[in-house]
Amino acid sequence: MSTAMPAWSLTENASLKALNTFHVDASAEQLLELHEPSLLPEVLALPQVAGTPLLVLGSGSNVLLADNVPGTVLVFANRTIEELEHRADHTVVRAGAGVNWHGLVMWSLQNGLSGLENLALIPGTVGASPIQNIGAYGVQVDEFIQAVDAWDRATNQWVRLDNEACAFGYRDSVFKREPDRYLITSVELRLPLLHDLRLGYAGIAEEMQAMGVELPVAADVANAVIAIRRRKLPDPDVLGNAGSFFKNPVLPLEQVEVLLQQFPDLPVYPADRDDRRKLSAGWMIEACGWKGFREGDAGVSAQHALVLVNHGSASGAELLALARRISASVLEKFGVPIEPEPRLIGAQW
Repeated sequence: MSTAMPAWSLTENASLKALNTFHVDASAEQLLELHEPSLLPEVLALPQVAGTPLLVLGSGSNVLLADNVPGTVLVFANRTIEELEHRADHTVVRAGAGVNWHGLVMWSLQNGLSGLENLALIPGTVGASPIQNIGAYGVQVDEFIQAVDAWDRATNQWVRLDNEACAFGYRDSVFKREPDRYLITSVELRLPLLHDLRLGYAGIAEEMQAMGVELPVAADVANAVIAIRRRKLPDPDVLGNAGSFFKNPVLPLEQVEVLLQQFPDLPVYPADRDDRRKLSAGWMIEACGWKGFREGDAGVSAQHALVLVNHGSASGAELLALARRISASVLEKFGVPIEPEPRLIGAQW
Protein backbone atom coordinates (compact mmCIF):
# COMPACT_ATOMS: atom_id res chain seq x y z
CA MET A 1 0.00 0.00 0.00
CA SER A 2 1.37 3.42 -0.95
CA THR A 3 1.72 5.99 1.84
CA ALA A 4 2.68 8.84 -0.48
CA MET A 5 0.99 12.14 0.23
CA PRO A 6 -1.68 12.97 -2.38
CA ALA A 7 -0.76 15.79 -4.75
CA TRP A 8 -4.00 17.58 -3.83
CA SER A 9 -7.15 17.21 -1.75
CA LEU A 10 -10.61 18.80 -1.89
CA THR A 11 -12.82 19.18 1.22
CA GLU A 12 -16.39 20.48 1.19
CA ASN A 13 -17.80 22.89 3.80
CA ALA A 14 -14.39 23.30 5.43
CA SER A 15 -13.75 25.39 8.54
CA LEU A 16 -11.24 28.21 8.06
CA LYS A 17 -10.82 28.96 11.76
CA ALA A 18 -7.34 27.40 11.80
CA LEU A 19 -6.45 29.10 8.51
CA ASN A 20 -6.76 32.72 9.65
CA THR A 21 -4.81 34.31 12.49
CA PHE A 22 -7.87 36.25 13.69
CA HIS A 23 -9.37 32.77 14.37
CA VAL A 24 -12.66 33.94 12.92
CA ASP A 25 -15.01 30.99 12.65
CA ALA A 26 -15.79 31.27 8.94
CA SER A 27 -16.10 28.40 6.48
CA ALA A 28 -15.27 27.72 2.85
CA GLU A 29 -17.66 26.10 0.42
CA GLN A 30 -14.70 23.90 -0.50
CA LEU A 31 -11.03 23.82 0.48
CA LEU A 32 -8.38 22.79 -2.08
CA GLU A 33 -4.97 21.91 -0.64
CA LEU A 34 -2.26 21.65 -3.30
CA HIS A 35 1.11 20.01 -2.62
CA GLU A 36 2.37 19.97 -6.22
CA PRO A 37 2.06 23.43 -7.86
CA SER A 38 2.73 22.06 -11.36
CA LEU A 39 -0.75 20.49 -11.17
CA LEU A 40 -2.40 23.88 -10.65
CA PRO A 41 -3.87 24.17 -14.19
CA GLU A 42 -5.22 20.64 -13.86
CA VAL A 43 -6.97 21.19 -10.51
CA LEU A 44 -8.35 24.58 -11.56
CA ALA A 45 -10.01 22.77 -14.47
CA LEU A 46 -11.79 20.27 -12.22
CA PRO A 47 -15.58 20.46 -12.67
CA GLN A 48 -16.02 21.21 -8.94
CA VAL A 49 -13.52 24.11 -9.13
CA ALA A 50 -13.83 25.62 -12.62
CA GLY A 51 -16.11 28.61 -12.71
CA THR A 52 -16.30 29.02 -8.92
CA PRO A 53 -14.87 32.01 -7.01
CA LEU A 54 -11.28 31.35 -5.93
CA LEU A 55 -9.48 32.67 -2.84
CA VAL A 56 -5.87 31.82 -2.02
CA LEU A 57 -5.02 31.60 1.68
CA GLY A 58 -1.54 31.24 3.13
CA SER A 59 -1.72 31.22 6.89
CA GLY A 60 -4.46 33.85 6.76
CA SER A 61 -2.27 36.37 8.58
CA ASN A 62 -3.23 39.30 6.37
CA VAL A 63 -6.95 38.77 5.84
CA LEU A 64 -10.16 39.49 7.70
CA LEU A 65 -12.91 37.00 6.87
CA ALA A 66 -16.01 39.14 7.22
CA ASP A 67 -18.26 36.32 6.02
CA ASN A 68 -18.22 32.70 4.88
CA VAL A 69 -16.29 32.20 1.65
CA PRO A 70 -18.16 30.98 -1.44
CA GLY A 71 -16.46 28.83 -4.04
CA THR A 72 -12.96 27.45 -3.52
CA VAL A 73 -10.27 28.37 -1.01
CA LEU A 74 -6.84 27.31 -2.29
CA VAL A 75 -3.97 26.55 0.08
CA PHE A 76 -0.48 25.94 -1.32
CA ALA A 77 1.27 23.21 0.65
CA ASN A 78 4.62 23.23 -1.20
CA ARG A 79 7.08 23.92 1.60
CA THR A 80 10.55 23.37 0.14
CA ILE A 81 13.53 25.75 0.11
CA GLU A 82 16.36 25.25 -2.38
CA GLU A 83 19.56 27.06 -3.31
CA LEU A 84 19.63 27.82 -7.03
CA GLU A 85 22.88 29.73 -7.28
CA HIS A 86 25.76 30.20 -4.86
CA ARG A 87 28.22 33.01 -5.53
CA ALA A 88 31.02 34.62 -3.53
CA ASP A 89 28.80 37.44 -2.29
CA HIS A 90 25.25 36.11 -2.53
CA THR A 91 23.00 33.07 -2.87
CA VAL A 92 19.79 32.82 -4.88
CA VAL A 93 17.11 30.88 -3.03
CA ARG A 94 13.75 29.58 -4.22
CA ALA A 95 11.08 29.05 -1.58
CA GLY A 96 7.71 27.42 -2.16
CA ALA A 97 4.59 29.48 -1.59
CA GLY A 98 3.61 27.33 1.40
CA VAL A 99 6.85 27.91 3.32
CA ASN A 100 6.39 29.68 6.64
CA TRP A 101 7.93 33.15 6.32
CA HIS A 102 9.66 33.22 9.70
CA GLY A 103 10.93 29.72 8.98
CA LEU A 104 12.59 31.03 5.81
CA VAL A 105 14.19 33.91 7.73
CA MET A 106 15.66 31.52 10.31
CA TRP A 107 16.77 29.09 7.57
CA SER A 108 18.61 31.91 5.78
CA LEU A 109 20.44 32.93 8.95
CA GLN A 110 21.37 29.33 9.76
CA ASN A 111 22.85 29.06 6.27
CA GLY A 112 25.04 32.14 6.62
CA LEU A 113 22.81 34.47 4.60
CA SER A 114 21.63 37.92 5.61
CA GLY A 115 19.16 40.61 4.64
CA LEU A 116 15.94 39.17 6.02
CA GLU A 117 16.81 39.53 9.70
CA ASN A 118 14.68 42.65 10.23
CA LEU A 119 11.69 40.72 8.88
CA ALA A 120 11.85 37.99 11.52
CA LEU A 121 8.62 36.79 13.18
CA ILE A 122 6.32 38.35 10.58
CA PRO A 123 3.43 35.87 10.39
CA GLY A 124 2.41 34.36 7.08
CA THR A 125 3.78 32.40 4.17
CA VAL A 126 6.39 33.07 1.50
CA GLY A 127 3.71 33.14 -1.20
CA ALA A 128 1.98 36.04 0.53
CA SER A 129 5.14 38.08 1.11
CA PRO A 130 5.35 39.80 -2.31
CA ILE A 131 1.63 40.66 -2.37
CA GLN A 132 1.82 43.05 0.56
CA ASN A 133 5.53 43.72 0.03
CA ILE A 134 5.96 42.91 3.71
CA GLY A 135 8.21 45.20 5.67
CA ALA A 136 9.37 45.93 9.20
CA TYR A 137 12.08 47.85 11.04
CA GLY A 138 13.34 49.70 7.98
CA VAL A 139 13.41 46.77 5.52
CA GLN A 140 11.00 45.65 2.77
CA VAL A 141 11.09 42.25 1.12
CA ASP A 142 11.25 43.75 -2.40
CA GLU A 143 14.89 44.62 -1.70
CA PHE A 144 15.69 40.90 -1.99
CA ILE A 145 13.08 39.43 -4.33
CA GLN A 146 14.63 38.50 -7.67
CA ALA A 147 11.57 36.92 -9.27
CA VAL A 148 8.13 35.52 -8.56
CA ASP A 149 6.71 32.45 -10.31
CA ALA A 150 2.94 32.40 -10.74
CA TRP A 151 0.00 31.13 -12.74
CA ASP A 152 -1.61 34.00 -14.61
CA ARG A 153 -5.37 33.44 -14.58
CA ALA A 154 -5.90 36.20 -17.14
CA THR A 155 -3.85 34.45 -19.81
CA ASN A 156 -3.95 30.87 -18.44
CA GLN A 157 -0.19 30.44 -18.54
CA TRP A 158 2.80 30.25 -16.24
CA VAL A 159 4.63 33.56 -15.82
CA ARG A 160 7.84 34.68 -14.19
CA LEU A 161 7.79 38.28 -12.98
CA ASP A 162 11.13 39.91 -12.25
CA ASN A 163 11.46 42.53 -9.52
CA GLU A 164 10.51 45.41 -11.79
CA ALA A 165 7.44 43.63 -13.16
CA CYS A 166 6.21 43.10 -9.59
CA ALA A 167 5.77 46.92 -9.37
CA PHE A 168 6.50 47.05 -5.66
CA GLY A 169 5.50 50.00 -3.49
CA TYR A 170 4.90 50.63 0.20
CA ARG A 171 2.72 47.65 1.24
CA ASP A 172 1.83 47.33 -2.43
CA SER A 173 2.54 45.33 -5.59
CA VAL A 174 0.97 44.31 -8.88
CA PHE A 175 -0.33 41.24 -7.03
CA LYS A 176 -2.23 43.41 -4.59
CA ARG A 177 -3.58 45.71 -7.30
CA GLU A 178 -4.82 42.71 -9.30
CA PRO A 179 -5.71 40.39 -6.40
CA ASP A 180 -7.43 37.64 -8.37
CA ARG A 181 -5.04 37.42 -11.30
CA TYR A 182 -1.77 35.84 -10.14
CA LEU A 183 -1.49 32.61 -8.15
CA ILE A 184 2.03 32.77 -6.67
CA THR A 185 3.68 29.33 -6.44
CA SER A 186 7.25 30.27 -5.47
CA VAL A 187 9.52 33.24 -4.77
CA GLU A 188 13.19 33.65 -5.64
CA LEU A 189 15.31 35.80 -3.35
CA ARG A 190 18.85 37.07 -3.84
CA LEU A 191 20.35 37.02 -0.35
CA PRO A 192 23.79 38.49 0.40
CA LEU A 193 26.40 36.74 2.47
CA LEU A 194 27.45 40.09 3.91
CA HIS A 195 24.97 42.89 4.36
CA ASP A 196 24.97 46.30 6.01
CA LEU A 197 22.85 45.79 9.12
CA ARG A 198 19.87 48.11 9.60
CA LEU A 199 20.08 49.16 13.22
CA GLY A 200 18.54 52.61 13.23
CA TYR A 201 14.85 51.78 13.37
CA ALA A 202 12.45 51.42 16.29
CA GLY A 203 14.85 50.63 19.08
CA ILE A 204 16.83 47.77 17.54
CA ALA A 205 20.18 49.17 18.69
CA GLU A 206 18.80 49.74 22.19
CA GLU A 207 17.46 46.18 22.30
CA MET A 208 20.86 44.75 21.37
CA GLN A 209 22.52 46.94 23.96
CA ALA A 210 20.15 45.50 26.55
CA MET A 211 21.10 42.03 25.28
CA GLY A 212 24.79 42.86 25.77
CA VAL A 213 25.67 42.64 22.07
CA GLU A 214 28.49 44.99 21.07
CA LEU A 215 29.43 43.72 17.60
CA PRO A 216 26.15 42.53 16.10
CA VAL A 217 25.73 40.08 13.28
CA ALA A 218 22.55 39.39 11.34
CA ALA A 219 21.33 36.78 13.82
CA ASP A 220 21.62 39.32 16.64
CA VAL A 221 19.39 41.73 14.71
CA ALA A 222 16.83 38.95 14.22
CA ASN A 223 16.89 38.14 17.93
CA ALA A 224 16.38 41.81 18.78
CA VAL A 225 13.47 42.09 16.35
CA ILE A 226 11.90 38.91 17.75
CA ALA A 227 12.17 40.27 21.30
CA ILE A 228 10.64 43.62 20.31
CA ARG A 229 7.79 42.03 18.35
CA ARG A 230 6.95 39.62 21.15
CA ARG A 231 6.86 42.49 23.62
CA LYS A 232 4.82 44.82 21.42
CA LEU A 233 2.49 42.48 19.55
CA PRO A 234 0.18 39.75 20.88
CA ASP A 235 0.90 36.18 19.81
CA PRO A 236 -1.84 35.22 17.31
CA ASP A 237 -1.76 31.65 18.64
CA VAL A 238 -2.87 33.04 22.00
CA LEU A 239 -4.95 36.08 21.01
CA GLY A 240 -6.37 36.22 17.49
CA ASN A 241 -5.00 39.09 15.42
CA ALA A 242 -3.50 39.96 12.04
CA GLY A 243 -0.70 42.19 13.28
CA SER A 244 -0.92 45.84 12.30
CA PHE A 245 -4.47 46.34 11.06
CA PHE A 246 -4.02 49.86 9.64
CA LYS A 247 -1.40 51.20 7.24
CA ASN A 248 0.65 54.17 8.32
CA PRO A 249 -0.72 57.00 6.16
CA VAL A 250 1.63 58.84 3.78
CA LEU A 251 0.79 62.53 3.33
CA PRO A 252 2.20 65.60 1.56
CA LEU A 253 4.83 67.40 3.62
CA GLU A 254 2.77 70.59 3.72
CA GLN A 255 -0.17 68.79 5.31
CA VAL A 256 2.14 67.10 7.83
CA GLU A 257 3.64 70.44 8.85
CA VAL A 258 0.15 71.80 9.56
CA LEU A 259 -0.67 68.71 11.66
CA LEU A 260 2.55 69.09 13.65
CA GLN A 261 1.56 72.62 14.66
CA GLN A 262 -1.53 71.18 16.34
CA PHE A 263 -0.03 67.83 17.43
CA PRO A 264 3.72 68.38 17.98
CA ASP A 265 4.24 64.89 19.45
CA LEU A 266 2.89 63.11 16.36
CA PRO A 267 5.62 60.70 15.16
CA VAL A 268 6.70 61.40 11.57
CA TYR A 269 8.94 59.21 9.40
CA PRO A 270 10.55 59.50 5.95
CA ALA A 271 8.44 58.32 3.03
CA ASP A 272 9.05 57.26 -0.54
CA ARG A 273 9.54 60.87 -1.72
CA ASP A 274 11.12 63.97 -0.21
CA ASP A 275 7.84 65.88 -0.44
CA ARG A 276 5.91 63.26 1.57
CA ARG A 277 6.04 61.90 5.10
CA LYS A 278 4.71 58.78 6.81
CA LEU A 279 2.69 59.19 10.02
CA SER A 280 2.13 56.77 12.89
CA ALA A 281 -1.39 55.39 12.64
CA GLY A 282 -0.90 53.63 15.98
CA TRP A 283 -0.11 56.92 17.75
CA MET A 284 -3.21 58.57 16.32
CA ILE A 285 -5.44 55.61 17.23
CA GLU A 286 -4.08 55.63 20.78
CA ALA A 287 -4.62 59.39 20.97
CA CYS A 288 -8.27 58.73 20.13
CA GLY A 289 -8.51 56.45 23.18
CA TRP A 290 -8.82 53.06 21.50
CA LYS A 291 -5.83 51.23 23.00
CA GLY A 292 -7.09 48.32 25.09
CA PHE A 293 -10.72 48.90 24.05
CA ARG A 294 -13.03 45.87 24.06
CA GLU A 295 -16.63 45.39 23.05
CA GLY A 296 -17.77 41.79 23.31
CA ASP A 297 -14.88 39.74 21.93
CA ALA A 298 -13.78 42.38 19.39
CA GLY A 299 -11.11 44.72 20.69
CA VAL A 300 -7.86 46.63 20.34
CA SER A 301 -4.65 45.25 21.82
CA ALA A 302 -3.54 46.71 25.12
CA GLN A 303 0.04 46.24 23.85
CA HIS A 304 -0.29 48.17 20.60
CA ALA A 305 -3.15 50.37 19.38
CA LEU A 306 -2.53 49.37 15.75
CA VAL A 307 -3.58 45.78 16.43
CA LEU A 308 -7.20 44.60 16.40
CA VAL A 309 -7.78 41.43 18.42
CA ASN A 310 -10.33 38.64 18.74
CA HIS A 311 -10.73 37.73 22.41
CA GLY A 312 -12.53 34.53 21.51
CA SER A 313 -15.63 34.40 19.36
CA ALA A 314 -15.77 37.76 17.59
CA SER A 315 -17.05 37.52 14.04
CA GLY A 316 -15.26 39.09 11.11
CA ALA A 317 -18.19 41.48 10.72
CA GLU A 318 -17.80 42.63 14.34
CA LEU A 319 -14.08 43.23 13.91
CA LEU A 320 -14.71 45.15 10.70
CA ALA A 321 -17.34 47.32 12.37
CA LEU A 322 -14.85 48.19 15.11
CA ALA A 323 -12.17 49.02 12.53
CA ARG A 324 -14.55 51.40 10.77
CA ARG A 325 -15.33 53.19 14.05
CA ILE A 326 -11.61 53.59 14.77
CA SER A 327 -10.94 54.96 11.29
CA ALA A 328 -13.83 57.44 11.58
CA SER A 329 -12.54 58.75 14.91
CA VAL A 330 -9.02 59.29 13.54
CA LEU A 331 -10.47 61.14 10.55
CA GLU A 332 -12.57 63.33 12.84
CA LYS A 333 -9.70 64.19 15.20
CA PHE A 334 -6.79 64.50 12.76
CA GLY A 335 -8.42 64.86 9.35
CA VAL A 336 -6.34 61.89 8.21
CA PRO A 337 -7.91 58.81 6.57
CA ILE A 338 -6.43 55.46 7.58
CA GLU A 339 -6.95 52.26 5.62
CA PRO A 340 -6.78 48.60 6.59
CA GLU A 341 -3.66 46.63 5.84
CA PRO A 342 -5.27 43.16 5.69
CA ARG A 343 -7.38 42.14 2.73
CA LEU A 344 -11.10 42.19 3.53
CA ILE A 345 -12.93 39.04 2.41
CA GLY A 346 -16.71 39.27 2.07
CA ALA A 347 -16.91 43.03 2.61
CA GLN A 348 -15.79 46.39 1.25
CA TRP A 349 -14.01 49.05 3.27
